[in-house]
Amino acid sequence: MESSLSVLPVLGVIFLSTFARSALGFGDALIAMPLLAMLVSVEVATPLVALGASTIAITILVGAWKQVDVRATWRLVVSTLFGIPLGLLLLKAAPQAIVEALLGLVLVGFGLYSLVTPKLPTLDNEKLSYTFGLIAGVLGGAYNTNGPPVVVYGALRRWSAERFRATMQGYFLPTGLTILIGHGLAGLWTPMVLRLYIYALPVIVTAVIVGGWANKRIAAGRFHRAVYGFLVLMGIILIVRVF
Repeated sequence: MESSLSVLPVLGVIFLSTFARSALGFGDALIAMPLLAMLVSVEVATPLVALGASTIAITILVGAWKQVDVRATWRLVVSTLFGIPLGLLLLKAAPQAIVEALLGLVLVGFGLYSLVTPKLPTLDNEKLSYTFGLIAGVLGGAYNTNGPPVVVYGALRRWSAERFRATMQGYFLPTGLTILIGHGLAGLWTPMVLRLYIYALPVIVTAVIVGGWANKRIAAGRFHRAVYGFLVLMGIILIVRVF
């Protein structure tokens, strides 16, 4: 794993996933995990992606913190924390395969409908952020899939590309840091993981810069279509993973 030939594919995956996260505001794990799992063990890929995700969020927020919708973000974070214990109960009560398949179908349906008939309601304020955050917490606590409800909420708020990107980082950073702590306590920060992370740092920073450049140049209509398309892809992956 120490040879440059074996490290380069890993760095290539990290660049691609980081670019997607920086350009759209989410989706890095969706891209990175299945690809990295073919190159390294899941025990290495999981903490590496988590380290990268927090680094991406911090790097984006350094330059875009003024774009964060703070009122919506703290409501989403707090309600997510309340939803996590409920998710742990759901984990015992409902089979993961059924819940993930249903979530996948909802995402595919929502994304396709938005692409074909973009006449969804617009949320003009953050009142429903508690509801979406609670759902995110339940799914996160049960099956580590807290992202989709928050992305759907952001899409319905019709945030600009820059605000969407920044606000997603404001939400994902606290949860990401919590995951990082858990990985550290579980002993997943192995020397290999840390070495790969150090190698990946310049790649992450470069991809964030390039993705940020792309984010600012995506027209509003195209940006939201890209978000809906990614949601369809996310739903398909959840459904396929069940089988």
